Amino acid sequence: MIKTLKISFSLRNTYRVNSILYSLKQIPLVKRLLPAALYQVRGLKIFANILSLLWEVLAVFLGKGLYLLIMVAPATYGLDRRTVFLHILVLLSILGSFSNTYMFNGGKDKYYALISLRMNAREYTLVNYGYAILKVIAGFLPFAVLFGMAARIPLWQCLMIPFFVAGLKLTVAAWRLEEYQRKGTAYNENRLQKVGWLLIVLLLAAAYGLPALGILIPGTASVLFMAASIVSGLVSVRTILRFPSYREMYQEILKHNENQLDQAAKIQREQGNRLITKDVAGIESSQKGFEYLNELFIRRHQKILWKSVRRQAAVCAGIAAVLLAAFWRMPDLKEKINELIMTYLPYFVFIMYAINRGTGFTRALFVNCDHSLLTYSFYKQPGAILRLFQIRLREIIKINLLPAAVIGAGLAVLLYASGGTDNPLNYGVLLVSILCMSVFFSVHYLTIYYLLQPYNAGTEIKSGTYQLVLTVTYAVCFLFMRLQMPTLLFGGMTILFCVLYCIAACVLVYRFAPRTFRIRA
Repeated sequence: MIKTLKISFSLRNTYRVNSILYSLKQIPLVKRLLPAALYQVRGLKIFANILSLLWEVLAVFLGKGLYLLIMVAPATYGLDRRTVFLHILVLLSILGSFSNTYMFNGGKDKYYALISLRMNAREYTLVNYGYAILKVIAGFLPFAVLFGMAARIPLWQCLMIPFFVAGLKLTVAAWRLEEYQRKGTAYNENRLQKVGWLLIVLLLAAAYGLPALGILIPGTASVLFMAASIVSGLVSVRTILRFPSYREMYQEILKHNENQLDQAAKIQREQGNRLITKDVAGIESSQKGFEYLNELFIRRHQKILWKSVRRQAAVCAGIAAVLLAAFWRMPDLKEKINELIMTYLPYFVFIMYAINRGTGFTRALFVNCDHSLLTYSFYKQPGAILRLFQIRLREIIKINLLPAAVIGAGLAVLLYASGGTDNPLNYGVLLVSILCMSVFFSVHYLTIYYLLQPYNAGTEIKSGTYQLVLTVTYAVCFLFMRLQMPTLLFGGMTILFCVLYCIAACVLVYRFAPRTFRIRA
């Protein structure tokens, strides 16, 4: 067992170290200072190993601490802190028990160990899964006590939290293993079906939406559920230890990982091709030059670019209509909605980030257009790049403005119907600030696509800087969910920031895109 753990950790660490070295090579200002034979430099490999070890420690402790700090602890909604804390914790733990199992994912480390090196599947799984569960308990324990006590939760209940989270994961893992024995179909958390995504949305809505309406799981019920999960987890250990078909199960889970990079690119292209209009005979344009190219691209990619935003707009309009109807049946709801709209506008930064089609638009551009045309010299001339950037920026803004306009108008109507505001300027700020958020993300994603162009000829993302920017964007937008600020103040700041960012982005593209917009090696 110890030997298996050492080999597993060595594999994972080697992959992580190589990824760190590759990422360093992708940073524009750093790569010039690094030697060509980067992977042979002992000092850099030692540095990368230290970073890898730090990452392992941070993953154990800091990740759990940030999870409780950002996702659970700050939310009070003006209600009992203990009950709200336990309510959110229980629902998010249920979500994580099937979406982050540690067992049913097809990571590269599993592929290398079980498929390439043919390690003992049962021993490898038990050792690594046991290590993952121990990390959950160790990582949650100090922060569960810290934040739990701050929420006025008794110490004995705080000590239950890490074992509750681990017990829930063990229970779901055992259930999935039994399901595999009955049906012969392996669960893969990396390939969630529509039901799985729907469950995630419902659990998130219940975790954060119900407290806003004053609806909470009673504290006693949460504690009883936690205790039951711990007992269930202990019972589930027997099923996990006795499961006989780990190799067969992982062969099914990992079959999509063979030739992983090429396969992923192939699947991505096939998925994109299914959404492209094949009948080009009826697609015509009266435009010329790059306008002609752009119009043909937009028309052929209607399903990719417009279908989802129309659905988003319809869903947002439906939610607004439901709330308006609820005002007639539940008058007390008006005051709560009015207060939320007037103080929680920063929350919509994350919503606009989530629904923005920027990454999908740029991926479609590269896979189905730039991937081929960037091989021609005329397409890489500064004038051509800048002209296409302007045209594409116009198109992506148009696409993203549809749901943004519905959300902005819906918020203004809900504000008016829920009692209104003393300052009529708030109505306009609500609408314009939401539109500006949409414009910002449209400009942001297209700009980093042109400045960092992350794809190689195989349509694989090969830019560590690009991925870092996406991660930072997500983190910043997520933190906005915890910010409360008057609508007029935050809306005004949003509008000003959007204008300044758009100007800066256009200047950067003008100066640097002719040198950076290339297919990566």
